[in-house]
Amino acid sequence: MVDVKEKFDFAPKSSRQAIKDWPATERPREKLLQLGPEGLSDGELLAVLLRIGKSGQSAEDMGRQLLAQFNGITGIDRAHIEELLAVPGMGIAKTAQLKAAIEIGKRARMQNAQPKGFDHAADVTAYIRPRFEGKRQECFLTILLDGQNRLLAERVIAEGIPTQATVYVRRVMEEALRVSASAFIVAHNHPSGHPAPSPADDQTTQDLKQAADLLNLVFQDHIIIGSGNSYYSYAENDKL
Repeated sequence: MVDVKEKFDFAPKSSRQAIKDWPATERPREKLLQLGPEGLSDGELLAVLLRIGKSGQSAEDMGRQLLAQFNGITGIDRAHIEELLAVPGMGIAKTAQLKAAIEIGKRARMQNAQPKGFDHAADVTAYIRPRFEGKRQECFLTILLDGQNRLLAERVIAEGIPTQATVYVRRVMEEALRVSASAFIVAHNHPSGHPAPSPADDQTTQDLKQAADLLNLVFQDHIIIGSGNSYYSYAENDKL
C-alpha cells in the first residue's frame, strides 16, 4: 500500500525550500500568471490561496495535505470551519480564504447557469445545484418568480435541523408575499445523495400546493437534489 504522505509528498522536511526560493517557473503564483489558473494542479491553486505554509512545510505542501486529508476540493468544501482550523498551520485567515474562494466559484457558476425562464426542472437544477454542494445537512430553499417567470429572489427557508412541513409552508408563503411573487419553486437536498422523495416530502408538497392555491400563487415545482447530476422533479413526474 502506498503511504499517503509519500504519495502526496507533504511530510515536513527541514531542508525544503520556501516557495519564494523556488525557480520562478515553479512558483504557483507565477505559473498562474503565465499559464492561467487552468494550468495549475489543485495543490498549486490552494498554495496561491494559502500564500504561506508553516515551518518545514510550504504552502503547496499544505495544499496537498488538505487535499489528502479531506479527499479533494469537494471534501474541503464539505469540511466544517472547525475541522480546517484543527489542521496545523491553518489559522483563521487561511480557512476564511479557502471558504471564500470556494463560495465565489459557486456563485460564478450560478450566474452562468441562470436560465432565462424557470420552466424546465433540468435548467433550474443546474442553476441551484451549487447552492447544495458541500452541504452535510438538509437545506430547503425557495425561488420566487414574477408573472413573466423571471427571478425575483431566492430564500433559504430552513437548514440543518428537521422542520415541520407546516413551518416550511408558512415561511415560503411569507417570502412569496413579501416580494409580490406570482409563482415559486422549492428545492431541497437529500444528504444521502438519493433524490427519491420520502412520504414527508410528498406531504410537504401537498401542503404547499394547497396554500399556493388559496393565495392564488403558482406552485411550479418541488425539486429534490441528489448526488452527481441526479434530481427528482414533482412537476416532471406529474405529482403536483
